[in-house]
Amino acid sequence: MRTLEEWLVHQERVHPQSIDLGLERLARVLERLGWVQPSVPVITVAGTNGKGSVAAYATSMLAAAGYRVGSFTSPHLRDYRERIRVHDAYVSADALCRAFERIENARSGSHAGGAAGAAGAAGAVEPISLTFFEYNALAALLVFSDAALDAWVLEVGMGGRLDAVNVVDPTVAVVVSIGLDHQEYLGSTLEAIAREKAGIFRRGTPAVLGSYQRPAALENSARAVGAVLKRLGCEYDFIRGKDRWRYRGPRWNIVDLPPPALLGEIQFANAAAAIAALEELAPRLELPSEALARGLSSTRLVARFQVIESAGPTVILDVAHNPDAASVLASNLRALPRTGRTLAVCGILADKDAAGVAKRLAGCFDEWWLASIEGARGTRGAELAARIAPYVQAPLHAARDVAEACAAAWRAATPADRVVIFGSFHTVGPAMDWLEAQGLLPPQSLREYTVPPSSS
Repeated sequence: MRTLEEWLVHQERVHPQSIDLGLERLARVLERLGWVQPSVPVITVAGTNGKGSVAAYATSMLAAAGYRVGSFTSPHLRDYRERIRVHDAYVSADALCRAFERIENARSGSHAGGAAGAAGAAGAVEPISLTFFEYNALAALLVFSDAALDAWVLEVGMGGRLDAVNVVDPTVAVVVSIGLDHQEYLGSTLEAIAREKAGIFRRGTPAVLGSYQRPAALENSARAVGAVLKRLGCEYDFIRGKDRWRYRGPRWNIVDLPPPALLGEIQFANAAAAIAALEELAPRLELPSEALARGLSSTRLVARFQVIESAGPTVILDVAHNPDAASVLASNLRALPRTGRTLAVCGILADKDAAGVAKRLAGCFDEWWLASIEGARGTRGAELAARIAPYVQAPLHAARDVAEACAAAWRAATPADRVVIFGSFHTVGPAMDWLEAQGLLPPQSLREYTVPPSSS
């Protein structure tokens, strides 16, 4: 059997395109696998920004109530297994390899069950090409189906309507926010992007809208499909207090909630969206307010305005890589007191709006180090510096990789300063490796969950 690393290399080569949205290929493979829709509640979360936070809150609160939860998120920062978790533990490499073996047999037509098996008895079964992300999503579905869970939390990768996650029918669908990102796949306007993300809505099921500012197309699409609208500021809302806050929904009125564990003002809206989704699972799942409070306080999500104190400068990690996320980062930085300078380590993929990111962060940084990112979508630090130079008044320095950018910023910083490492997951993940190597970040702790082998 291939190792996990060998499987990942193989999956990069199977399909001619790294991104190829559509559900037809997955549906055919799932049919060959004999897969059926889950019988337990499913929360599907989409949005330009904030979906990882909402998924993390929902997972943490379900777990705090004693439920067995599977969560699927993407991309990963340092370890592929971050993407598929059961009971907040990484699924073991062996379990993933078994899932990939089943997927490979089904997609290639060998040992396929169901209708494909019958067809194979009469003749050859046509192989089905899959993208890297489609293998990823299919593995999550197989692992979760075998793990005897109480609930699933699924984060959409891109868009919604044609994203692999949308092969699953959600019990409740959440769209957190709509912003300009992935326009080459989702459309060039907020309205077009909203229609794509609204593709996760289903007739008769709740559609939670997690932002006060939302394009009309989002609500119109929900109404057109017959989903049950649940909008922030309308059907549900939250009220901030000095140290605590309150959630108000159609069934729940929860007072005296602790602040969300993740930092930043936007996290109150994200936490409220997660509670709004969980509210729709009652009474099927019992979710006491005490468990919700514990889950809010114990939520952990790496690199979402994550502040790391050290003997040297403060480090802040954030995967803000589009203009709207940059606006949130800028607001969070302005709200956090500082005594020294603020230095940036940044790396952004070539197909992202780097100029828009720089505009939103204008004035936030005293000096920038631009890291080169390898790969088909990567960009050199010097190219990134040229793209953002018209919008930045502070000094810009190009670096050949993330480690060099981090080291240079660290040498320039004093203990009173803060170093903000942000942009692509391909920037923040390697930066975390560098921080760990310097003893500035605790070694990554991996708990593994081994799913029993499937009988299929």
